[in-house]
Amino acid sequence: MAVTRSNSGLDVVLDAGRSIFHQKLDQIRQSLAKRKVYRATFSELAALTDRDLRDLGIPRSNIKRFALEAAYGL
Repeated sequence: MAVTRSNSGLDVVLDAGRSIFHQKLDQIRQSLAKRKVYRATFSELAALTDRDLRDLGIPRSNIKRFALEAAYGL
């Protein structure tokens, strides 16, 4: 004897809602991870002295741009 389960309309809607929720949750996690990389990169570069930055060839005014590139690939 086979047991079958028919999906009611409500089950289909709930499954779709769960799927959308998990997709959005994954997007939020990815965004938070990128933001963490940005903050860490920015903080580390900002903590360097002007001489250290000059040795690396990074003007202090470009720290934000370098942090954005590291995190978001801009």
